[in-house]
Amino acid sequence: MRVMGRAAFLDLRDASGVVQAMFRQNVLGDDYAVLQDLDLGDFLGVDGDMMRTRTGQPTIEARSLTILAKGMRPLPEKWHGLRDVETRYRQRYLDLIANPEVADTFVQRSRIISGIRRFLDDRGFIEVDTPILVPIPAGAHARPFITHHNALDEQLYLRIATELYLKRLIVGGLDKVYEIGRVFRNEGIDQDHNPEFTLLESYEAYADYNSVMEMVESLVSSLAQDVRGSMQVAMGDQIIDFTPPWPRLSLCEELHRRSGVDIEDYPDAESLTDKCRELGLDPAPREARGRLIDKMLSVYVEPHLIQPSFLIDYPEDMSPLAKGHPDKAGYVERFEAFAAGMEIANSYTELNDPEVQRARFADQEHQRDAYGDEEADRTDADFLTAMEYGMPPTGGLGIGIDRLVMLLTGQSTIRDVLLFPQMRRVQIIAEGAISALTD
Repeated sequence: MRVMGRAAFLDLRDASGVVQAMFRQNVLGDDYAVLQDLDLGDFLGVDGDMMRTRTGQPTIEARSLTILAKGMRPLPEKWHGLRDVETRYRQRYLDLIANPEVADTFVQRSRIISGIRRFLDDRGFIEVDTPILVPIPAGAHARPFITHHNALDEQLYLRIATELYLKRLIVGGLDKVYEIGRVFRNEGIDQDHNPEFTLLESYEAYADYNSVMEMVESLVSSLAQDVRGSMQVAMGDQIIDFTPPWPRLSLCEELHRRSGVDIEDYPDAESLTDKCRELGLDPAPREARGRLIDKMLSVYVEPHLIQPSFLIDYPEDMSPLAKGHPDKAGYVERFEAFAAGMEIANSYTELNDPEVQRARFADQEHQRDAYGDEEADRTDADFLTAMEYGMPPTGGLGIGIDRLVMLLTGQSTIRDVLLFPQMRRVQIIAEGAISALTD
């Protein structure tokens, strides 16, 4: 606000932008005194005519004003904005007020999700909804959140994936389906993990992982072009080029090249555990072979996958829901897509033999019992029943929306693309300070 005797100017801001308003005492009369009680952050309604000042600035010449809402707390310091990271994430409403560029990130997020829907809809997919509360938390390697349904007196879980319900729909004859929704995994929090996150899963009958790779390239590159105006996107000091085609890299060959380890030489958990100890990877006393390979990938391969790449053909130990590779015994038709050192997509040609799937689930249960792996997948008997009615060859895909938004908006942490990221619980006390709750 700029007061100049019997006239005053102030800036009004809403989601569409900022406009200047001019108030004259001889026009407003007694209402002019109301300006003395205004504070930064108050909501003000102004009625008047548009004009231009002598400097050419568009301005509302107010005939009347109405206080719509009064702010009872002071906003963050005017000139430097809100910079405390903890406060930004805990009180996102203040972050949005003080840092307009934050709102731009979430506008772009909305555009990205809308673009994904358009892309899939144009390809003949239909969007569906599947249960969030499930009796069996299956379809991924993850620990679930547990809840209780009082009316049914049953223990239920928050879903860790949408895969098995979407594949039931493939069995039922819906040949192209997808879902964009929240999934929940009881895991740690870091720069690219949040316990609840938005996941796209799609399933297409009569497709395989090769056709899904082509779809992922086309989808992500078109999103980059639409949202950023270019397929080259800045991510920190790197320029990520999403222009297809992306390289296809053999998992075994890439791991061998980066670490010197040929996993073919270590066919069981015990021998690979010893090798990991030699490499200083500090494996757990009992850890499944698939887990060990995943740990090696995280250390030796993933950090080097800066440009968009597909890592293909995974060991069966790591992929209980994927179809076996026709030319490589012990391997499956699976890929993961990486960019900026992060996994952004996971896909495979879906296993559609119920007997093999039953055996794979049994192996996962053994993995949980023998190695104490709480994240091993779980047997879903109803899904096996559905498969026994016949499931066509299918290509499945999962894309972490939050990580994709990170890449396409140039953000380095997942918290910057979640409006309300998970934080340790705090209490905002009357004076406005933030203090941690004690146990």
